Amino acid sequence: MSFDLVGLPALSRFTIDRSEPLRGDSERIAALWPKARMIVVDTRGRTLVAEHGTRVVDRPAVEFGEQPPLGSVLLGEQDGVAYFAVLMPAEEGEQVPVGRSWVLPELTEEPQWLDLRQAGATLDDMSAGLFTTAAALFQWHRLGKFCARCGSPTGLEKSGWVSVCSGCGREEYPRTDAAVICLVHDGADQVLLARGPEWPEGRFSVLAGFVEAGESLEACVAREVLEEVGVTVRDVRYLGSQPWPFPRSLMIGFEAVADPAEPLVPADGEIAEAMWVSRDDVRKAIEVPGSVPGLGLAGGASIAFRMLQSWSGAAHSG
Repeated sequence: MSFDLVGLPALSRFTIDRSEPLRGDSERIAALWPKARMIVVDTRGRTLVAEHGTRVVDRPAVEFGEQPPLGSVLLGEQDGVAYFAVLMPAEEGEQVPVGRSWVLPELTEEPQWLDLRQAGATLDDMSAGLFTTAAALFQWHRLGKFCARCGSPTGLEKSGWVSVCSGCGREEYPRTDAAVICLVHDGADQVLLARGPEWPEGRFSVLAGFVEAGESLEACVAREVLEEVGVTVRDVRYLGSQPWPFPRSLMIGFEAVADPAEPLVPADGEIAEAMWVSRDDVRKAIEVPGSVPGLGLAGGASIAFRMLQSWSGAAHSG
């Protein structure tokens, strides 16, 4: 029995115009700067979140200077307002370029520093898209400081969206690593879940893995499931996708069918344990976390959560 996602995965939401032509248009950026807004992401991948976790805190961009600060990125534009992000240090004692007090008069509560895993499921659509894009770009900046061709240092252009080599002039754009994530079920009321060795006892999710060179997505699904738990799948079908900037993945979601009579053989060093779980137990574990002993599931910011929620018919949450 196939199913569809009940909604977009939490980090797939993006409502404003990404405005690719604007990134290299210095005159237009200068014209938009007086009304632009800025969000700050720290080096731990956190931003300030307010309004009961529903929106990121943005500030007037002019508080950060007369023009976009070095290393800032343009996230997009909406209704004549450009949105930027800037990276700040997170360690105690480092200078924090945050302008005035972060407790703004229009906020009903003091904001908290939260990362995407903590806040992704509760943020509104616009905030989720802005924060996810900012996090992805800053991760790319961190990992791409040198040219892959000649090894020379690189510099950023076009509002942080292009890396240019100082030696050979090679241009590079934000890197994305393709990974599949698959909800394997028996075609009826059981789903195959697994736990990685680094995960806490009792926490389970669906299976996932990176796409190899020269490999199709469907072939990757079949290979990863077979390698990780020793099960052969069929009827592989696409469900949806979600950016996962930890550090730079795109999770491409599928469902597939397998025979629960096949013995499970967890891959040594990759899978600590795997098991078939009933639809009722998954539904209960989503709707009331902790209600099914030994069954904790993926957080609401992940596409795995949306896949399990959709398959089980659990009430909407996150």
